[in-house]
Amino acid sequence: MHALTLHYHPLSSCCHKVLIALDVLGIDVDKRLLNLGDPGERAAHLALCPTGKMPLLMDGPRPVPETSIIIEYLQRHHAIPGRTLIPAAPDAALEVRLWDRLFDLYVMTPMQALTADLLRPEGERDARAVAQARAGLASAYGFIERQLDGRTWVAADAFSMADCAAAPALFYAMAYVPPAPEHRRLAAYVERLMAHPPVALTIDQARPYFKFFPGRSGLSRRYFDPDAP
Repeated sequence: MHALTLHYHPLSSCCHKVLIALDVLGIDVDKRLLNLGDPGERAAHLALCPTGKMPLLMDGPRPVPETSIIIEYLQRHHAIPGRTLIPAAPDAALEVRLWDRLFDLYVMTPMQALTADLLRPEGERDARAVAQARAGLASAYGFIERQLDGRTWVAADAFSMADCAAAPALFYAMAYVPPAPEHRRLAAYVERLMAHPPVALTIDQARPYFKFFPGRSGLSRRYFDPDAP
C-alpha cells in the first residue's frame, strides 16, 4: 500500500475540512506544510495540481485534489471499516453531497472573498464585492437555520462530509458576519461542531496560526487572544 501524504496549511479552511475527515475516518497521513508563497514550492505544487489549490492528497504517485473528492476517495480506499462520512443509502448520500456543496459555495466562497479583500492594499478594496459577500453569508445562514430544524447534524442522521465542510466555513465566516439573534439553531449547531472532537482537534492545531488570519479581530477570544504573547 502506498503512503498517504497531505500537502496542506493548518490555517486553511479547505484543509480543515479534510483534516476533520481524516480524524473521523481514522486515517494517518504524512502532513507536509505547503508554502505557496515560495516560488519553488508553488511550481512543484502546480506540477501535481494544475489549479494550484490546497489541500492535495498524494496516494503514492497518484494526486487526489479537491476536498470533497479527497474525502470520498479516503472513505472508499483507506477508512477504518465501519467509519463513514457519506452514507451508503443513495438518497442520504445525495443529501450529504448537496449540503457539502452548499457550504463550499455559499459559505466558504463568500468568506474567502472577504478574506481576499482584506489582503488587498487599501486603495484596491472592493466595497461592492464585500457587501455582496456579507449579504450572501446572511442569506446562507437563513437557509441553514431552516435545514437544522429538528436536526443534530446538517444532513442524513450522523456527522457527515457536509459537517466537515460546515465547521471551517462557519468558523471563519462568523468572524466576519455573526449570525443574527433569530438564528438560534445555527448558533447551537456551531457550538456542537466546535465541541465535536475531530473539529476541536483541528481548531486547536490551528491556534498558533490564527494571528495570520486577516479576519482575526472577529474570532472569539476562546480561539484567539490578540493580547496573548
